[in-house]
Amino acid sequence: MELWEAVAVLLAGVAAGGINAIAGSGTLFTFPVLLALGYPPLTATISNSIGLAPGTLSGTIAYRRELSGQRGRILRLGSMSFLGAVTGALLLVYLPADVFETVVPYMIGFACVLILLQPRIARWARSRKPAKPNGGPLMPLGAYVTGTYGGYFAAAQGIILLSFLGTALDDGLQRINALKNVMTTIVNSTAAVFYIVLAEPSWPVVGLIAVGTIVGGYLGARFGRRMSPAALRLCVVVVGLTAAVQLLLGRI
Repeated sequence: MELWEAVAVLLAGVAAGGINAIAGSGTLFTFPVLLALGYPPLTATISNSIGLAPGTLSGTIAYRRELSGQRGRILRLGSMSFLGAVTGALLLVYLPADVFETVVPYMIGFACVLILLQPRIARWARSRKPAKPNGGPLMPLGAYVTGTYGGYFAAAQGIILLSFLGTALDDGLQRINALKNVMTTIVNSTAAVFYIVLAEPSWPVVGLIAVGTIVGGYLGARFGRRMSPAALRLCVVVVGLTAAVQLLLGRI
């Protein structure tokens, strides 16, 4: 790897860590860079996922204030995120990516719609029945499904989690974003262990992305906390639509 290539990967890691802490889809910064540098898609995906894990942890630590009082949610949903990550990682290692590449742009588009409609959906739900701070009995299933998604391919995991959690939980967006960071940390770290054992990552790429995402995750969390809920929601939607367009164009 030449010096300019290392710098490109490192800067992409910083950008990915920052956007993961704020919204999600940091993979959209790192994955295309790795492909442009000539890495095979599977190697790029695996190396990227391992490298992103430390950055999500950095963002979680920076959001620790917003995690106050959410221990029950973390234990309940985090355990299901772990099981989902195991499922998704095994699917990535043993199944072809064609099916995922076909459906994922539409999944991201649906998530963006949920983000835009989340305030109205929440108001409608609360008008029909009392709000549930823990989201109801289907929340663990949703955590498992999103964990499977994130373990298979990390792009837009945060966006889907934010739309899912924001619609189901009666809480502020910043506290939901902090919970999202915990769940993505669990998923990314679990998947990284499986990739290290069962796959062949590029370790120089892993190291550069890891350093970049640690820095970017902390900075992104500090910036994201100062954003209004409307601005944060807009950021999520813009990143999500970018992800969908990029994935659709990649199939043309």
